[in-house]
Amino acid sequence: MPVISLSVNGIPVTAEVEPRLLLSSLLRDHLGLTGTHVGCDTSQCGACVVHVDGKPVKSCAMLAAQADGTQITTIEGLAQKGKLHPMQEAFRDNHALQCGFCTPGMVMMSVALATEQPDLDEAAVCKGLEGNLCRCTGYQNIIKAVMAGAKAMRG
Repeated sequence: MPVISLSVNGIPVTAEVEPRLLLSSLLRDHLGLTGTHVGCDTSQCGACVVHVDGKPVKSCAMLAAQADGTQITTIEGLAQKGKLHPMQEAFRDNHALQCGFCTPGMVMMSVALATEQPDLDEAAVCKGLEGNLCRCTGYQNIIKAVMAGAKAMRG
């Protein structure tokens, strides 16, 4: 079995992985980072989004071996020194969740979207979150949260 080395939330990790092991399974089952949710196993829902070298990736569609040498950030790695990331605060403050299952993936995608396009408008948020599904809400509060989070990230 291949041995991979990567950084997960700033912590060096070395793991022996089966060639077919998904990154989502490495994170959840081997590293205990259960904030990365798997909702569909077909990369349709976006609940499993993490950042790989700063870019959003659906971790259920990436093999763990492909992550060798990368830096991974999960929802658990966004908060720093006990303080929520501005996007996490915006989701909380704007009531942008109900059951919370999709929230980690939504937040991770939203952080990447706001980083790439700091001056988001509603249309850009809708386009940017096309690959993330929420089965509980209309997306109204999610859109408000992403726009508020992007503004907070700009400072």
